Amino acid sequence: MDTYLAIASRRDVKRYAGTPIPPDVVTRILDAGRLSGSAMNRQPWRFLLVGSPALREELAACVYAPENVRTAALVVGIVGAGKGPIAFDCGRATQNMLLAAWNEGVASSPNGIAEPERATELLGLSEEERLQIVLGFGYPARPVDPESRTAAEWSAAANRRPLEDVVSTL
Repeated sequence: MDTYLAIASRRDVKRYAGTPIPPDVVTRILDAGRLSGSAMNRQPWRFLLVGSPALREELAACVYAPENVRTAALVVGIVGAGKGPIAFDCGRATQNMLLAAWNEGVASSPNGIAEPERATELLGLSEEERLQIVLGFGYPARPVDPESRTAAEWSAAANRRPLEDVVSTL
């Protein structure tokens, strides 16, 4: 898929079909995060695969959109540690994963952390580590064909502020 088309057509999805994601696709999604750039190449992240149903249920209670975690075929917690632009670096890894997934036809949704202390305890994180985001992945319940429109058509249909409202020339 064309990169711009992937960016323009990708939407957060919170309803999944329940179909498992093949291991090779999971590997490509995770590797896309690993390949992300980071400040001074520190790579301040760890990717936690939440496979245990009991842990997944408890973690779901710690995010703002619990059903997304409960119903996803793949749940990944991105943990950052260290000094510097950790949240930004973890965000870069997140975006790479979301786009790599979409390239494979896998939808996704980032989930903010409503109860960070509880999530830290559940995941056994060290004092230095912080859960940055929880990603839910799965095949969409309602199939979407990114190539059914052009990137320009997807962009025009996006629920976003107009470009002229977000760009200024100084």
